[in-house]
Amino acid sequence: MSKPLNWGLLSTARINRALIPPLNASKRARLLAVASRSQSSAEAYAREWKIPRALGSYEALLADPEIDVVYNPLPNNLHAEWTIKALRAGKHVLCEKPMTLTLAEMDEISAVSRETGKIVTEAFMYRHHPQTLKVKEIVENGTLGKLQLIRGAFTFTLTREGDYRSDPAMGGGSIWDVGCYPISYARTLVGAEPLEVFGWQVEGPSGIDESFVGQMRFEGGVLAQFDCGFASPFRSWMEIVGSEATLYLPEPFKPSHKATVTLTRGDQVETLPMPGADLYLGEVDDLCDAIEHGRAPRITLADSRANLAAILALLESARTGKTVTL
Repeated sequence: MSKPLNWGLLSTARINRALIPPLNASKRARLLAVASRSQSSAEAYAREWKIPRALGSYEALLADPEIDVVYNPLPNNLHAEWTIKALRAGKHVLCEKPMTLTLAEMDEISAVSRETGKIVTEAFMYRHHPQTLKVKEIVENGTLGKLQLIRGAFTFTLTREGDYRSDPAMGGGSIWDVGCYPISYARTLVGAEPLEVFGWQVEGPSGIDESFVGQMRFEGGVLAQFDCGFASPFRSWMEIVGSEATLYLPEPFKPSHKATVTLTRGDQVETLPMPGADLYLGEVDDLCDAIEHGRAPRITLADSRANLAAILALLESARTGKTVTL
């Protein structure tokens, strides 16, 4: 293994606190710098989290020659702009989901990544967790029989005043923030893209989708259903139905170290312990390994583009009241 890669945080966003511990724990990464829109803010944050370098602008972080990788946790509407700027500055990028809000932005990121030779990957941390890998193995080895139906939910009550996730101009909305998870999970398990989708939404006062329900149809008769929202109690689960058995996941997106899943076959119910791991360490180490060995990351730009296409199709369906074919 080569020397650890130097990482920089592009802003002092709240979500950073989830990534800082695994960055410090990883043998492949070194958290070197944090940038803010003011020097005083960056310095205060750096003191709190014991980050060696504080920079008073995002541009300063991108200009730092010692930074190898940038983590982009900015509001959704700024993901594409600053990911592209980071790539052009010679940095690899871990970008929060959704990476972009339009297919044109995604295609531009792909083009700049090819042009610069720098790697970009989307921060769907659950995709790297051993539970997800084990569940996919269970589906693929035929334990459940023929895959028929995937159902899921991800909801919580958004109460923080001024949260960008409530602002449509900043890419707010429940499907962008939490609905993307069950959509991604279903696509991952099927190993293909939906043929057609249908969605319903309830708009909140600001015009975002405060609640969303969606359906997706895949080749071979596999169906997926999900709901997401900002106005319901916390719910997070996935159910995978096969012709012979059903698998229920009470912690699909943020599994704990003692997570279990339930396998039901007729009258027989079995609780299966899942392998544990740091939730965010996998995405850090995967990107570092991809950079070191010149390979594609687990979540490729093509994968992210397909998830984006499904989200956009579902939103179009909710607006028009019609089924949308992909």
